Amino acid sequence: MCGIIGYVGKSGDAVNIALRGLEQLEYRGYDSAGLVCHGFGSRSKNCRLYKTVGRVENLVKKIGENPQSSCCAIAHTRWATHGVPSVKNAHPHYDCKKEIFLVHNGIIENYEYLKEALQREGHKFVSDTDTEVLTHLIERSKEKYGTLEDAVIDALCYVKGTFALAVISKTEPNKIIASRRSSPLIVGLGKDGYFLASDASALMTHTKKVVYLDDDEVAVLTPESLGFLDLKKNRKNKRVDLIDWDIKTAQKSGFPHFMLKEIHEQPAAIRDSLRGRLIPREAEVKLGGLEVLGDRLKEIERFVIASCGTSYYAGLIGEYIFEKYAGLPVEVDFASEFRYRNPVLNKNTAVLVISQSGETADTLAALRMAKKKGAVALGIVNTVGSSIARETDAGVYNHIGPEIGVASTKAFTSQVAVLALCALFFARLASRQGRGNNLSKAGAGEIIKSLYLLPPQLREVLKSEEHIKRLAKKYNKYNNFLFLGRKFNYPAAMEAALKLKEISYSHAEGYGAGEMKHGPIALIDENFPTIAIVGSPASRVYEKMISNLEEIKARRGPLVAVAEKGDKNISRLADDVIYIPKTQEALNPILAVVPLQLFAYYMAVLRGLDPDKPRNLAKSVTVE
Repeated sequence: MCGIIGYVGKSGDAVNIALRGLEQLEYRGYDSAGLVCHGFGSRSKNCRLYKTVGRVENLVKKIGENPQSSCCAIAHTRWATHGVPSVKNAHPHYDCKKEIFLVHNGIIENYEYLKEALQREGHKFVSDTDTEVLTHLIERSKEKYGTLEDAVIDALCYVKGTFALAVISKTEPNKIIASRRSSPLIVGLGKDGYFLASDASALMTHTKKVVYLDDDEVAVLTPESLGFLDLKKNRKNKRVDLIDWDIKTAQKSGFPHFMLKEIHEQPAAIRDSLRGRLIPREAEVKLGGLEVLGDRLKEIERFVIASCGTSYYAGLIGEYIFEKYAGLPVEVDFASEFRYRNPVLNKNTAVLVISQSGETADTLAALRMAKKKGAVALGIVNTVGSSIARETDAGVYNHIGPEIGVASTKAFTSQVAVLALCALFFARLASRQGRGNNLSKAGAGEIIKSLYLLPPQLREVLKSEEHIKRLAKKYNKYNNFLFLGRKFNYPAAMEAALKLKEISYSHAEGYGAGEMKHGPIALIDENFPTIAIVGSPASRVYEKMISNLEEIKARRGPLVAVAEKGDKNISRLADDVIYIPKTQEALNPILAVVPLQLFAYYMAVLRGLDPDKPRNLAKSVTVE
C-alpha cells in the first residue's frame, strides 16, 4: 500500500525524478514520506536523508527548490501498518552505521523474532516499524559477504512475509538493489538510466519500457547496467514489456480531482471495456482472453467469485447476472475470508478473482489457493502485467486506463460490464452443451444492444451533475445514511454507501430493502436519510420496493430515490429524485451508481475534504 520510487542513471536530477514519482504514487499512502540520495561526482559515497510526516508536498518543501545533484535516489510514501505516522517511522530506514538505506512496502511477519535476535547481537533500533529489521539483517549479512547484492539476497532468506524493497549503500554508490515477494515492483528502462516503482503510473513520463519482477527475484540497477537474479543467485533473462497507457490518463486534465475526472471518464471507459468484444449479428461476445483455455472451459460447472472492497460488490452483481443469463451456480466471497476457509473446489470449479490493480494481497492469495486446489483460475483486472494478470489461467482486461483516485469509480462500472460479457460468453457455452438457462439468441441480442447504449446513457446521467450538487448541499447536514436496493441494485446500494463513507466520512449502510424491517428501520426518523435505488417499474420487485419507501415515509425519514425516467409513482414518495435512463435490469447498477458517486464526491468537497486522498485509505491494498 506504500509507494516506492527509485532512479539511477547519468542524469544528476535523481532527487527531482524521485519526488515527481512520489507525487504520482501518493494515492498508495500519505502518512509520511522520505528520500535518500547519493552525492554527486566525488561525493557519491555521501548519502543525504530526508523524512517528513504527512504528504509528499511536505517532503518537497523540506528538500527545497534546488536539491543537490545526484545520480541515484530512492524514495517512499507510507501507509502505516507498524508504528504511528512519525519522522522516526518514515522510510527510508537505515542500519546502525547509517551506511545502508532501505524503503519497503509489505509486512515482515516474523519481524519480532528477528528483532529480538538482532538486539541480542547488539543492533540498535530507532523506529517502531517492521521494516527496520531488514536494514539490520542486511548490515549483518554485508559484514559476512562483503557486497550489497549478496547481503540483500542472504538477508531475504530469513524473512517471512511480503515485501517490495529498494536498498542503497554508502559503500557502493550509484547502485540500487531491489526485490519483491507478493508486493508489486516494476523496473523501467530509460534512455539515461533505470527506474524502479510500485506502479507503472510513476514511470510514464520517463519510459514505456518496463520489466515486471516476479516473486523472490532481485534486480541490480546501476547507471550502465541492469541485471536480474533469483535468491539462489542464478542469473535471469527478463522480458521487456511496453506500457500502453497515455500519460494524459494519469493527469487531472483540468478537473479539480482525479475522482471527478474518473467519474466523467465512465462513458469512454465502458466503451473501451466493450470495444471489439460484441458481435451483434451473431448475438455473441468474443473474449479472446478466455478462449485460450479451449475445451477446458466446457468443464466448468460452478463459479466462485473472490474479491475485496468495491470489486466484491461488483462480484455480487456478477452473481445475479451469471445466474440469470448463464444459469450456472455462483457464490461470492470476500477474498480475505475465502482464503481462510476450506472451500470445496475441483477442476470443474472456476474461481474468478476481480481486482483493479491486479495486486490486491488477499485476492492474490485466494487465487493461489484456488490453483493449488485444482480450480480453473480466471481474472478480471485492469492493470496489464500485474501479478493476478500473470498468474491466472485466463482472464479479461478492463482496458480503462489508470484509476488514480483512491475511491474506485470507473473500475466498478467497468467490472460490472465485463461480468455481463463473461455471463453472455458462458451462457453461449452452456447452451451449446445443453446446460444453463438456454439464453435465446434474441435475448442475448437485447442485452448486447443495451450494452452498446451504455456510453451515451452514462453521458446523459452525467448531465444531472448540477442537480446532484444541489442535493449534496441539502443533505450535507446529515451524518448517517441508509442505502437500499433489491436484486441487482442491492449490491449497488452497498457500493454507493461505501463511496459516501470512504470520502465524506459519513456513516452509511447499504442494505437489501427486504431486510430493512429486520433491524435498520429502527434507525429511521426525520434525521436519518435513506437513498433508494428503485429500479425499473417492470421489475418484479418494484412493488415491494415502493412498499419499503412507504414505510420510510410513514416514519418521516428524508428520502432520495434513484429511479427510471418516466416513473410516475416515485415523485409522490421521495423528497428528491435522480432519474436515469431505462436499461436492462441487470445493467441498471451501472447507471444508478454514477449519480451516487457524484453525490459522495460533492459531499466530501463541501466538507473541505480531499476525495482523492481519504484518511487511512490507500489505492492498492498490497498488505493483508
